[in-house]
Amino acid sequence: MKIILAVDGSSCSDAAVEEVARRPWPAGSEFRIISVAELPALPTPETWVLPEGYFEEAERASQDRARVAIDKAAERLRQFEKLGPQITSELLQGHPQHVIPEYAEQWGADLIVLGSHGYRGLKRLWLGSVSHAVASHAKCSVEVVRCRQITQSLGE
Repeated sequence: MKIILAVDGSSCSDAAVEEVARRPWPAGSEFRIISVAELPALPTPETWVLPEGYFEEAERASQDRARVAIDKAAERLRQFEKLGPQITSELLQGHPQHVIPEYAEQWGADLIVLGSHGYRGLKRLWLGSVSHAVASHAKCSVEVVRCRQITQSLGE
């Protein structure tokens, strides 16, 4: 079985890592931990001068956050001998909503596991839902792990 664990370093992403770690998986399963560094966007459509190196610095910061998220998830999964040595990782660039399902199809994944922030209302409209987009567009199964502390604070 080929499993993609998509992480972003959030507590909801940590919940997805824990879910993968605690499960019994078929022998020979392969795990690929990915994180998508989003490309920097203009902060406003108005024309004004950005500091020199703005885009390079924003891109570097996004890649650093993604790499930290991957390393943290890999370290946690490697604590479980049952998962074996079949853990690899990859840092990708783009918009997670599009990159994750495309990557899963290219790699031939059987399952994508990712966390959900559980945003509702205007927050969801403004920030979007990566987990919803991935679940809607992936050609393989998708497991969305809810972050308990956020869903409890929302009264669910």
